[in-house]
Order: sequence, then C-alpha cells, then structure tokens
Amino acid sequence: MKEAKLKFKPANFEIINPGDYVFCKVSGKKINLSELKYWNVELQEAYFSYVEAAERFKQLNKK
Repeated sequence: MKEAKLKFKPANFEIINPGDYVFCKVSGKKINLSELKYWNVELQEAYFSYVEAAERFKQLNKK
C-alpha cells in the first residue's frame, strides 16, 4: 500500500501520484481512497470523517 497525492476539487479529486490512501489532516488516520468523502479544496486537506472536518472548521474560525 502506498500514499496517494491528490488535488482536491469541489466535487471530486484528481490523482496526482497513484496510491491507496491519504492521511487525515486532523487525526493522522489513514483514509482509503475508496472511503474518502471529506476534504477542503481551499486548504487541500483530507479529513477522516465529518467529525474531523468540523473540528478543523472550528480551528480555522476561532476568534
């Protein structure tokens, strides 16, 4: 198994370097590409689930 390099787009992602998984930016968990559903296009970050995506949103929007 190998880590993939992706370019995240609004509705999908482009595979830059082939692989099987990416890492969640918040938790560090491996995410199989077949299970990848959450990412941030602007920051080009992947998230394991909606929980990590929400946590990252909170981190970025602290005042």
